[in-house]
Amino acid sequence: MAISTQAREEARARVADNLRRMRAEAGLSQEELAELAGFHRTYLSQVERCKNNLSLDSLVSLASALGVDVVDLLRKPA
Repeated sequence: MAISTQAREEARARVADNLRRMRAEAGLSQEELAELAGFHRTYLSQVERCKNNLSLDSLVSLASALGVDVVDLLRKPA
């Protein structure tokens, strides 16, 4: 069964929203988080704007840099 485009867009938006929120809660700029995760700031900016598709490895790197579990980046907001 194929995943719908809407489901993909919703998942990207959820990750982007969680990433922005957690980054702000940690007091980190995009540049600081990108450096901690081993990415360029423009890549992180694209992820936060749903312009780039994350690999699982990238998701793990971002979660690690934020000190959270990968699942936290995927979780629906409460």
